[in-house]
Amino acid sequence: MKQIVATAPKVLTTNEVPVPQVQAGEALVQTLVSGVCGSDLHAVQGLHPFVPIPYKPGHEVVGVIRELAPDVKGLSVGDRVTVEPDLPCWNCKNCKNGNENLCENLQFFGCGYSQGGMCEFWTLPAGRLHVIPASFSDEQAALIEPLSTPVHATKLAFVGHKDLTGKSVVILGCGTIGLLTLFAAKHFNAKKIIMTDLVQEKRDRAVRLGADSAFDAGSPTVVDDVRKELGESADVVFDCVAFQPTVLQAIRMADKGGTVVIVGVPEKDVTVPLPIIQDHQIRIQGAATYLPSDYKDSIAILSAENFPVSEFVTSVFPVEEAQKAFESALSGDQIKVLIRFS
Repeated sequence: MKQIVATAPKVLTTNEVPVPQVQAGEALVQTLVSGVCGSDLHAVQGLHPFVPIPYKPGHEVVGVIRELAPDVKGLSVGDRVTVEPDLPCWNCKNCKNGNENLCENLQFFGCGYSQGGMCEFWTLPAGRLHVIPASFSDEQAALIEPLSTPVHATKLAFVGHKDLTGKSVVILGCGTIGLLTLFAAKHFNAKKIIMTDLVQEKRDRAVRLGADSAFDAGSPTVVDDVRKELGESADVVFDCVAFQPTVLQAIRMADKGGTVVIVGVPEKDVTVPLPIIQDHQIRIQGAATYLPSDYKDSIAILSAENFPVSEFVTSVFPVEEAQKAFESALSGDQIKVLIRFS
């Protein structure tokens, strides 16, 4: 079978390898489409803090079950599925407490794991698969996993409340995750949502998709502009970029008493004004992947009759053009790039 491997910075190689064999508790899945994630773009450039090159990419995957181990129940050959790619040990403290996304021995399919979803076939424990609604297109289904990350991040911002009702929200970054965070925040009843980005086209898309307004992230007055638009400090700021300037912007926007949720993958450490965080009681919250309930909520959001799939999936490349797919995603001109397998 064909398997895509990131072999050097910005270099993708297609290898011919054996089809993996199903083990106890596993399913063999044939890939339909696999998304190029922002974390893939970090990793393929050698910038991801936890995924060194070489690695086998692909965790935003849609496929069809072709074989099941005899002990697997609840799934059938022919089911179309997507992956929950975090692979917990199920034995550590966090796994036992229902926080398996924080497993102390976590492995991650498509991110440093022995297999990734950018290949024709792959195997995983059946419990890591979610059946896709029959009404979903493959492109729509490919958004379930990436949307689950903002859904999880948004829930972490509830802070003792059932949702975001009455809360003002700022989202830094109008890329894939930022725009999906917009839909998660709207789903959970945020009062007002403002977004920022360096690129006018992306800001225009954010407003078109439902943001109340969008500001130039590079403007020296962006923090003041956002606070003036809100009429107050932000209750929650989701930083979907996560580098030094945006972290500092987020803290100033949430000052005083607000919450900053770090959603984007940082390339390196940042510094923060710790005296301000302490004295102004600002909450800094990390957000790591998702849980099964987040997949359920993502499917509900994507099931909305008017969900604009075409605004998110902006290019689809055949597997033979995987290198072009990554180059296109790296250009910054796309929202979500998919690779389709025949």
